[in-house]
Amino acid sequence: MRKRTVSNDQERRRLASKQSPSPSPSPSLRARRERNVAAVALRSPRSLALAQAALSDRAPRLASLSSAASAGSPGARTPARPGPPPIRVGLTESAGRGVYAARRIGAGELIHTAEPVVSHPSLHSPHAVCYFCLRKVNSSRSPARAASFCSDECRARSQAFYEVETRADWSLHDGYCRTQGWKYPLLVKRLACMIISGATSSDCLDILQPAYLSPEMISEMEEGFRLLKCAFTNAHVKDEQIAFLTKQWYIALLARIRINAFRVEVVGGLFEDLLSMAVASVEAEAAVGNAVYMLPSFYNHDCDPNTHIIWLEDAVARLKALREIEPGEELRICYIDASLDRDARQSLLSQGFGFRCDCPRCLSGD
Repeated sequence: MRKRTVSNDQERRRLASKQSPSPSPSPSLRARRERNVAAVALRSPRSLALAQAALSDRAPRLASLSSAASAGSPGARTPARPGPPPIRVGLTESAGRGVYAARRIGAGELIHTAEPVVSHPSLHSPHAVCYFCLRKVNSSRSPARAASFCSDECRARSQAFYEVETRADWSLHDGYCRTQGWKYPLLVKRLACMIISGATSSDCLDILQPAYLSPEMISEMEEGFRLLKCAFTNAHVKDEQIAFLTKQWYIALLARIRINAFRVEVVGGLFEDLLSMAVASVEAEAAVGNAVYMLPSFYNHDCDPNTHIIWLEDAVARLKALREIEPGEELRICYIDASLDRDARQSLLSQGFGFRCDCPRCLSGD
């Protein structure tokens, strides 16, 4: 997933004009919403159980982070009384997995935060942000070819995969991505270095839904795969360390990243009210990078969403409620620019995500 922020005055007025909670979509309308679920396994009880287990493991930490955010201290870890998680992962009638409210969620409430599984800065300004967390940094003192880090903690957390990465010459690979305007192969490169270093496993994103790839799209990916493998081979990385790096693995990973990667736009600052949060997204500077998350990737799409994702200082995603959400109601975000007209939205969703949207807003012709 994706590019999903409101982006003009009309949309801001539409959000600000909501004086009362919107009614929950009816079961019949919800059932007509589609997503392209390319693999039957992703609807399986096992994958759902894995998602629920991941959420359960995060519950104490989510409660702590929510309390810290409400106290106005982003990133702080403060003690909090244990409480039920505000969300659960379940199966929808027609869109695979989805995220549901486990209790009533108030408008503007921080639902949860999420750290990326993998992230990478944009090629246009790789030294302007931290190479690990994507926080903006003063890179004037950094050597031209050295990565910038915002703190010793980020440097330490990057050490394993960064040591692998610096062993190889990435000029051909990154140059090809820059020329083609590709960003997702950079995430594959970062993940491959993490796997080689032992920081993660080669199947860490297998639970995510893959996109459908046409033969033409697969053919275009082959050069990226060749350049990636050659970089490791020329750096004398042992064959057993890159045994996972097959063309099948590379293409399957890109298929998942394609519809689950988020464009990270850091707005900088803490915004406590709904309107300021929406305006902050509109006024955000150019994307600082891209990232893939686990739990946020389970959110389905709606052109009139009840949930919003925002990045304040770094790649930690914050999901907030745009209106009151009732227990059992599905939480949805907008994958694209919500201010576009219906035809433009349908075209983008079809081409980028492989489904036709049948949300109430689209059905009404808005």
